[in-house]
Amino acid sequence: MTDKLSKTYNPQEHEERIYQWCEEQGYFRPEKQVELGLVAEDGPRWCITMPPPNVTGALHLGHAMVAALEDLMTRYYRMRGFETLFLPGSDHAGIATQNVVERELAKEGVTRHDLGREKFIAKVWEWKDVYHRRITDQTKRLGVSCDWMRERFTLDEGLSHAVRSAFTRLYKKGLIYRGTYLVNWCPRCESAISDLEVIPDERASHLWHIRYPIINDDWNEPQEEWGSGKWASGATEFIEMATTRPETILGDTAVAVNPGDPRWQRLVGQIAILPALNRHIPIIADEAVDPEFGSGAVKVTPAHDPNDNEIGLRHGLEAPNIMTDTAQMNKLAGPYAGQDRFECRENIVADFEKEGLLVKIESYVHAVGTCERCHTDIEPRISTQWFVNAKPLAEAAMEAVRDGSTTIIPEREERRFFHWMENIRPWCISRQLWWGHRIPVWYCDDCGEQTCEIDDPAACTHCGSANIHQDEDVLDTWFSSGLWPFSTLGWPDTESPDYKRFYPTDVRETAYEILFFWVAREMMLGIELTGQTPYATVYLHGLVRNEEGKKVSKSMEDIEEYDPLNIIEKYGSDALRYTQLTSSTPGLDMSLDPRRLEGARNFTNKIWQAARFVLSNLGDGPATLSPASRLLLPDRWILSRLNSLIQSVERLFESYQYGEAGRQIHDFLWGEYCDWYIEASKVRLYDETAEKSVLRAVLLHVLETSLRLLHPFMPFVTEAIWQALPDEVRKGESLMMAQWPEPDAALLDGAAFAKAEEQMGLMMELVRGIRNRRAEYNVTPGKRITALIAAGDESGWLDEQRAVLCSLAKLDSKQLTIQPAIQPPDQAAVIVVGEAVCYLPLAALVDLDAERERLSKVLDEIKGRVARSEGLLAGEFAQKAPEHVVQRERDKLAGLQAERAKLVERLAALEQSDTA
Repeated sequence: MTDKLSKTYNPQEHEERIYQWCEEQGYFRPEKQVELGLVAEDGPRWCITMPPPNVTGALHLGHAMVAALEDLMTRYYRMRGFETLFLPGSDHAGIATQNVVERELAKEGVTRHDLGREKFIAKVWEWKDVYHRRITDQTKRLGVSCDWMRERFTLDEGLSHAVRSAFTRLYKKGLIYRGTYLVNWCPRCESAISDLEVIPDERASHLWHIRYPIINDDWNEPQEEWGSGKWASGATEFIEMATTRPETILGDTAVAVNPGDPRWQRLVGQIAILPALNRHIPIIADEAVDPEFGSGAVKVTPAHDPNDNEIGLRHGLEAPNIMTDTAQMNKLAGPYAGQDRFECRENIVADFEKEGLLVKIESYVHAVGTCERCHTDIEPRISTQWFVNAKPLAEAAMEAVRDGSTTIIPEREERRFFHWMENIRPWCISRQLWWGHRIPVWYCDDCGEQTCEIDDPAACTHCGSANIHQDEDVLDTWFSSGLWPFSTLGWPDTESPDYKRFYPTDVRETAYEILFFWVAREMMLGIELTGQTPYATVYLHGLVRNEEGKKVSKSMEDIEEYDPLNIIEKYGSDALRYTQLTSSTPGLDMSLDPRRLEGARNFTNKIWQAARFVLSNLGDGPATLSPASRLLLPDRWILSRLNSLIQSVERLFESYQYGEAGRQIHDFLWGEYCDWYIEASKVRLYDETAEKSVLRAVLLHVLETSLRLLHPFMPFVTEAIWQALPDEVRKGESLMMAQWPEPDAALLDGAAFAKAEEQMGLMMELVRGIRNRRAEYNVTPGKRITALIAAGDESGWLDEQRAVLCSLAKLDSKQLTIQPAIQPPDQAAVIVVGEAVCYLPLAALVDLDAERERLSKVLDEIKGRVARSEGLLAGEFAQKAPEHVVQRERDKLAGLQAERAKLVERLAALEQSDTA
């Protein structure tokens, strides 16, 4: 049997082999469950759709976290007997993909405009095919048991049809409309982007205080050219304001003050002259103006600032757009036309200074909006775009959360969800790109009307003219992503077998940072288009941080250490999965400490070695758990602990506490099964006269059941071991298709369970106490020592376990006395466990003089280390070193001080022994 398992577990020998075998056997498909008779076609089902990774991307720790969590859920419900579908796919990622391909073309000196739309899109498809295969292969390395035969891509024919259907329905219902509004514009992408795609970048900049001349009886208008240094000559009255973007001065159409600000009330209604352009602009009063900012007066640029835009709408101001699509100053910028916006900023500030209109410049820190994809400073800009009226959709989504149709985990995230949805703005869904879903609207060249249809129309639906042309823009990637839970299942064909069977889906698992990017939109579109919330549960995980608490990002110097594929090569996929799953809590960031990865890898090897031990000791006879009367104390104890574990793990899974479930399985397997039960079992296994069939049955039963519990966390090592077990304990072809464990109440009655745990607990505490004393007195590991145990009413059963006790605690069986009461010996180490008292005569443990000398030397060394650490923390180190380094030193000092106190106590005990 042992021949089936190599001496050590090597993930590279098993992971890809097992994954390929499972995929070839069809185990990832729900149809296979039906074929094998594991589920009924009309029985319970469970479905999750994989958050589609961008086709541009490479695998990162966020993908690894998603894969681990979603695959754990999938494997759990598959083993629970649910017909289970884990549906994979990838996203075309409009802006991101187009940017990447354009950069590749730029290396050849070619632009997308050189190629034209059709050839450029063909080029992107070529690129997509290569990188799609890469991201798929990488995803498989994580062990996800998804149905690759159902894989979807957001630009597939079926999903494209779903996008057109959704757009057309919303358009005809009046929820999608075209209008000219202020939007976020990326000059690099040359496209509008949504509010959520604008990332604030905190930076040090300046606040320029400027002034505009006011028309009065003394001065009517400039008499000199702008830039002459005399443009405002003769002006006697000015209004002062401050701006962080001087280039937008050229788009000003008013100056606004707060109506309650006494400094400026007398100027309301007067006219100022806009420098450089000589535009007459009114001084207006508006409650939105903060009198505490700058001078209390603000310039109003309706076409290039969201707040100014609202002021402009309220006061009927003009909104001249002074920039091109690439943020060059256009002809409305007068003498600055053709300049880049930042070049214009520099030049106009210089001209203001020359004309005596620059009052002062202050240092100023503020957040600048940048494009999420290319990090270019965005430009608020009035533009004609397509929008979704999100308000009524948001109301329905909020109601689904309020009435419990959808639950958000952790619950605290519901507050963020409601806050954002209650304040939702129209969603700009058009993008000035070529790669993506083209907007299904055609304009008539004759009557000017719009035609919106699912299929390409041949003529205008209003006048019948064939002179029509399609809108050039494509849809925001998040529009197609918002349809993902149902478009992937066949919608709008509501008779599709997958849609009828698996929609609504069960869980949306994703990062809390895209709750609004994606989850909110899936819920809004799902409820509107299908009449049902797209999933019952939203499970949000946190960000991945390193052991020092820093967010793992591409900018880190040691980022290669956090590449999931590198981690898998070094530690194995199981180790990465287990570490991420047991280091995280819903909605909270997790720390990926390399020491935890090492611990998880060691755990896989620990289980492997335990399996090798069990298989090598099976013998030839049948292994059976019955009759129960043949079970000894350690057998009853481990079976009791296993039953408790099964109950606890299922409760934790059902309450989404996966991390705690994984930790409990680890503690059971490593601690209770390997370190206690297997070690105790060696007494009988190595005793030629002992009966072994029940023992072997228990060893096998507990191992096989534990493998099923651990499988969702570590699918590869568990499958490899399970396949090596005897046929009689394996039910089915694969562990992943095996039944989830259930407590076996028939094995033992409740009283026997409780009594076994109580008795074994006492014996284990005695062993721990004896081991601790052996370590304290530096007893040679293999040396057998004398012990006297006064056990009261427990002495009978404890004496029956003397062989196990001697084996685990390294006691001399001939020098072990277990009686109800014992006269305490002189000079003995004492261990008290409940009513039992164990005495270890010191003379049998150690040479007292030699031990006193050894402890004195160790104490002197510890005192020196304490002094050095205290000196370090009292000096400049505590002020200059990073906080986590200082804390590490404090923790070290606390440990040294505790060790010093123990040594002092032990030396005192030795002195008392001499006196006695």
